[in-house]
Amino acid sequence: MYIKVRKLGAKPGDDDLLVNLSKKAKIQELRKMIQDEWSIEPEKQRLYYKGKQLIDDHELFEYGVQLNDVIQMLIKAEDKKEEVKEELIKNSTVREEVVAQSKYYKVGDKIDMRDTNGCWFEAKVEKIYSNGDDTGAKEEPELFFKCLQETNFLPVRLEVSFDNLRPRSYKMYKMSELSPGMTVLVNYNIDESKERGYWYDFKIAYKFVKSIKGTLFFGRDRNPLENVTVKFVDEVLKIEKPVLLDERVDVKELDGLELRKVPYYCKKCKDVPDKKCRECGCRVCFGKNNVENMLLCDECDDGYHIGCLNPPLTEIPEEEEWYCPSCKTDENEIVKAGDKLKFSNKKSKMPSAKDGTARDWGKGMACVGKTKECTIVSKDHLGPIPGVEVGTCWKYRLQVAEAGIHRPIVAGIHGRSCSFAYSLVLSGGYEDDVDNGNEFLYTGSGGRDLSGNKRVSEQSCDQTLTKLNKALAMNCNAKFNAKDGAEAKDWKGGKPVRVVRNYKGAKHSKYAPTDGNRYDGIYKVIKYYPEKGKSGFIVWRYKLRRDDPTPAPWEEGGQQFDMIYPDGYLEAQEKKGTKRVLTDASNSSPAPKRTKTEVYKLPADVKSLIDEDTGNAKSWKECKECLRDGKVKFLEKVEEIFMCICCQEVVHLPVTTQCSHNICRSCLRRSFASDIHTCPYCRFELGRGYEMKINEALTKTLQKLFPGYETSRD
Repeated sequence: MYIKVRKLGAKPGDDDLLVNLSKKAKIQELRKMIQDEWSIEPEKQRLYYKGKQLIDDHELFEYGVQLNDVIQMLIKAEDKKEEVKEELIKNSTVREEVVAQSKYYKVGDKIDMRDTNGCWFEAKVEKIYSNGDDTGAKEEPELFFKCLQETNFLPVRLEVSFDNLRPRSYKMYKMSELSPGMTVLVNYNIDESKERGYWYDFKIAYKFVKSIKGTLFFGRDRNPLENVTVKFVDEVLKIEKPVLLDERVDVKELDGLELRKVPYYCKKCKDVPDKKCRECGCRVCFGKNNVENMLLCDECDDGYHIGCLNPPLTEIPEEEEWYCPSCKTDENEIVKAGDKLKFSNKKSKMPSAKDGTARDWGKGMACVGKTKECTIVSKDHLGPIPGVEVGTCWKYRLQVAEAGIHRPIVAGIHGRSCSFAYSLVLSGGYEDDVDNGNEFLYTGSGGRDLSGNKRVSEQSCDQTLTKLNKALAMNCNAKFNAKDGAEAKDWKGGKPVRVVRNYKGAKHSKYAPTDGNRYDGIYKVIKYYPEKGKSGFIVWRYKLRRDDPTPAPWEEGGQQFDMIYPDGYLEAQEKKGTKRVLTDASNSSPAPKRTKTEVYKLPADVKSLIDEDTGNAKSWKECKECLRDGKVKFLEKVEEIFMCICCQEVVHLPVTTQCSHNICRSCLRRSFASDIHTCPYCRFELGRGYEMKINEALTKTLQKLFPGYETSRD
């Protein structure tokens, strides 16, 4: 692992010292290396990392030092004492809550509230407010609603926007009133369709005698789940639309209306209020009484009556966070001012805390955390990642995750059982895998005993079509079958899967790269089925076929780009005195010949849109200078130039100001709501009545260059 040492007050890159050492290295070893390079005695070195002063006899991993991190050094004065002041920088802005009024809702209204999973719950409006400095009516999208979720168990308070609530549904349809094309509210369990579930919006496509079939919408983005069959047809509700307060008619049916049926919060006691239960009641007396005097642990979520604690409490603590006796931090972990770091009882039992261990896990990349996150699209984005070309190569899986192509660092499949799989990695981990380039057979996950912190192991039991295996099966354009599998009639109609090949697959496949990880484009699932594998246990197999307009790296016209290394990696290797060694690929075909970076030519439709955007002519001219460096560099420059200064993401629904700056309309609205009527970039006075007109040409251009980036935005 390599880190940087920087003198306090120096600018980044001016005189940084690059140091190669292990995570298990002690602080005095680091001081000795600094002395060898800069001739500064260890007694004069004061080292700081994230506001903490580093102390001898402790190791880097105890402070959480990661790859390429910077350690600040203050040179201790000889004749006088130095005082180091720590300043806490708060990145989060404090939002001022100002009571406001809505045109459609008032405090006390019974409404339906949507959570992050797209489920609708019954609730009441407790408070309406905005972010402005003045009271009064506001634009509805700018309002926030504090709601009390009504349940048969413990009440929950949530804050939602206007788009995530609506009048409560109360009218129940009869089967004869339902027809194809209607959008209704239904009860459905995404994981177990025959069990009781939560309430979702549903568009009817077909109507049968005892069921309806159609599209279910889940998640805040209303992701469609096709071919869903709803069994609870006697509980289909009408979706109510918001009505202006002046035009509203009181609904008597809401008085005394029972809450809709949802899965039990506690399956053990089935939410019976008077029944004692250790799972949902107090962990000491098992009772559910005196809920107002019950504390919930912020770590394990278990409940405790304040009188049942040892010693008992007389009132609810004022602290925002509270931890139960079993989750409370060991007092030995608390380091008082001037004390050295010390091991807690938990950490002292860890292998990393024992001096006699022969394993030094701190030198490599396996334990390094992410240094950046892909935000241009959401984590559940299906299809290509804007700006990442087929044939792009990374040295480590960590970089693949940071680019957003395959976000898990270890797992081979990225997906969710309630939706789809988004990407997978071919690394030769299963003996049943067969790779033919444009088509391959992939083995699902599971069936291995990974206890003891093992990453791989032999097959020890049958695989099941659940979790990640189910997620990959959902990508197939066929009815889900957990018993026998299924085959798509039109395989191109399936959901896309991003595929990455790892160099470890070279022992089984001639299409794997000789080093690192390579993005090979979009594949579709043709079929999936259970089969007895070479180990003698049942495995789930998936047949995938390539469906990408860009040629594969092994095809004519395909490219394999130069390897991308982590920041500072090559410099660290040179400092270490080692040369890059490629994996021996004598048993596999040679890697495709690397081609020189070609000048990127803008498509005709994109070029015409850029020409229309006269307000950003200077910015586009600067971006076009990167065309000679290829498409990737050009897109990186566009992302840099057209980044909103408020949200630090590519501008969405951009407003181009008179001073030629671009800001997201939603960000500019929030700024105006705070009574700030200047440009966030240069403080140019825009005026209170400034018209926030969307730059349509820029909007269409960004959608062409970064398809799908707006799906994760408001």
